[in-house]
Amino acid sequence: MHARATGHEATAATVESDIPARLDRLPWGRFHTLMVGALGITWILDGLEVTLAGSVSGALKTSPALHLSDAEIGLSASLYLVGAVTGALGFGALADRFGRKRLFNVTLGVYLVSTALTAFSGDFWTFALCRMLTGAGIGGEYSAINSAIQELVPARHRGRTDLIVNGSFWIGAALGAGGAVLLLAPGRLPPDTGWRAAFGIGAVLGIAILWLRRWVPESPRWLMTHARHDEAEQVVAAIERGFAALPPLPDGPRLRIAHRAVGFREAARTLFRTYPSRSCYVLVLMASQAFFYNAIFFTYALVLGRFFGVGEDRIGWYILPFAAGNFLGPLLLGRLFDVVGRRTMIAFSYAASGLLLLVTAALFVDGRLGATGMTAAWSIVFFFASAAASAAYLTAGEGFPLEMRALAIALFYSLGTALGGVAGPWLFGVLVGRGERIDVAIGYAFGAVLMLVAAAITRRLGFAAERRPLEEVAPPLTSAP
Repeated sequence: MHARATGHEATAATVESDIPARLDRLPWGRFHTLMVGALGITWILDGLEVTLAGSVSGALKTSPALHLSDAEIGLSASLYLVGAVTGALGFGALADRFGRKRLFNVTLGVYLVSTALTAFSGDFWTFALCRMLTGAGIGGEYSAINSAIQELVPARHRGRTDLIVNGSFWIGAALGAGGAVLLLAPGRLPPDTGWRAAFGIGAVLGIAILWLRRWVPESPRWLMTHARHDEAEQVVAAIERGFAALPPLPDGPRLRIAHRAVGFREAARTLFRTYPSRSCYVLVLMASQAFFYNAIFFTYALVLGRFFGVGEDRIGWYILPFAAGNFLGPLLLGRLFDVVGRRTMIAFSYAASGLLLLVTAALFVDGRLGATGMTAAWSIVFFFASAAASAAYLTAGEGFPLEMRALAIALFYSLGTALGGVAGPWLFGVLVGRGERIDVAIGYAFGAVLMLVAAAITRRLGFAAERRPLEEVAPPLTSAP
């Protein structure tokens, strides 16, 4: 997206722009569909990576080269999240400085190389290092891609689109589960080859995505605040040419931008002095969903194997319906986030997932669920939890000014994951390793309480962003009177 200089300049450094209004008035078109597909595939890759790690956990334990324990599998999952946190922070800051387009190609390259190297691991620490670097690439993608999508999608479609894009994680999960079923089938490949081939799937997909992203433009809104007005105008004009007819621009003053650099000190002051309530709120959303998701899903296969006797070659069949529930949640509920409103729907999705997990934990302890019943219960829980988690990323991007949007997404994703997600997989790996249902159920209950707390805080601190221009929800730091 780019800003359009109108020639009505108050000073040499100040320009008026109608770029945001022009982008928000667009009907949904082929450009939006292709752009969301090329960028949103990031979450498919993440789902692929996470699911592969869980689906092949049995193969990793029996691998002649690795011989991983339950705790080591949990630790490698935690290190993947450490990498994601580090990558998000580093690449997020760079995305605000150097642009969305440049960074989402760099981060994809980091992911592609690292996941390919994972397939050649010969011991635990090599495997863990490659997983951490893979996570760094995915974490970097989160901030650059979420920023670009939110800045290019019209305001009235932003909530639904962002939820569906984040929910596409579960398309990747289904691919990972299906790939694991195929590659780990008994007798199909040598014992130490199936899991290696599974990780190669991500590298192949990454190459295809690099090709798809060649035509995706830089964010005009980012160009607008970096004194690249002519480029911004060219990008928006090219997008507009794809529509036979356009509605008129809404009446109202144009956005005035006074170009200047925005440093970390100003960004920090904006987060913690200008928007302290929003910062606290977004951190709660991110941390609660991070523990809820990462702790449970990274050890999904371990629970099925330890308590229900599901063989490693059949884990994928149980993940497929789970993935379907997770994708259908944002797909079917997403429109309500734009129609009913952010505050109501975020509170509802967090509360519903927390309450349903408490019920699942109680049934699990009583032994009233078999492998199929447990999978069905998880699928229902995460139908709502998937929408909740996706809404956390949406809120992190919408709530803060354009000049620091990628950094804000990265910071709150990183803090939330560090607080709620990194220790979760390791902790649940230990709890599952004890072999006691009550220990695992206590972990489930803790995750459920976190989600209920987030729902309560949403009722108090949530803010309305539905169908509103990003510049109205959080004015740019460089806007001029």
